[in-house]
Amino acid sequence: MMRKLLLTWLAWGVALSISAPIFLMLLTALKSNVDALEPSRLLFIPTLDNFIAAGSPSGIQRPLLNSVVEAGGATALCFLLALPTAYALALCNAKHRRAVLHGMLMTRFMPGIGVAIPMYLIFNAVGLIDTKLALIVIYTTTNLPIVVWMLFSYLRELPPGILESGQMDGATVRQQIIFVLVPLCLPGLCSTALLSVVLCWNEAFWSVQMTSLEGAPLSAYISTLSNDLLWGRLSAASLLAIGSILLIGWLTQRQFVRGLTFGAVQ
Repeated sequence: MMRKLLLTWLAWGVALSISAPIFLMLLTALKSNVDALEPSRLLFIPTLDNFIAAGSPSGIQRPLLNSVVEAGGATALCFLLALPTAYALALCNAKHRRAVLHGMLMTRFMPGIGVAIPMYLIFNAVGLIDTKLALIVIYTTTNLPIVVWMLFSYLRELPPGILESGQMDGATVRQQIIFVLVPLCLPGLCSTALLSVVLCWNEAFWSVQMTSLEGAPLSAYISTLSNDLLWGRLSAASLLAIGSILLIGWLTQRQFVRGLTFGAVQ
C-alpha cells in the first residue's frame, strides 16, 4: 500500500514538473510587456493583448499555415519513400538488410551544424532559400530513417501467408501495399505519421537557418520574438504553437499507443 502511494506521488511530481514550464508560459502570456520583464511578479492585471497580437494576421497566421504545409508535406513525402523501402527490407529478404537500416539510422544522428553550410549553398544555388519546399525536403531527409525503421518493425510482424495469398490472387506489389499492408498496419501508420508531424513541427535549427519570412514556420517566427524581448507575445505564440499539436496528440493518443506497441524490431 505504501509503495503504491509513493509511486502515485512520484508520478504526480513528475507530471507537475513537466507541466510547470507550460504554466509559467501561461502566466507570462497573461502579463503586459512591462510585467513580463519581471518573472517574479505574481500580482498583475491579466490581459489577452499578447494572444490577440500573436493571433493577428501579422502574427502566427502565416507561420502556422507554413508549419501545417511543411509538416504535412514532409510526412506525406516520407511515407511515399519509406513504405516501399520498408516493404523491400522487411518482406523481400533484401541482402545486407541490417547494414542498410543501421546506415540510414546513423545519418539521423549526424549534427545538423556539420552540414549546414553545404546545405545552405546548395539550396541557395537552386533558389530554394526561404521557401516551404526547402523545409519539406530537409524534414523528409532527416525523418526518413526513423519512419523507415518504424514501418519496418510493423511490416515484420505481419504473417507471410497474407502476402502469399495476395500473390496467388494475382495482386501486384502496388496492390499488396495499398489493399493488404496499409489496412493491416493502419494503427502503426497513424502513430508513425503523428511522430513525423511532431518532429517536423518542433524542428527549429533548419527552419531558422533556411527561412526568414515567406517560408518561416512557427519555430522561426517564435525565435524572432525572443530577439525583440517580447516575452509576453513570445509566450502566447508558444502556447498557440504547442496547443494545436498537443490537441492532435490528445485526440489520437489511443491510436498512437496502439501503433507504438503494434510491432517491435526483430
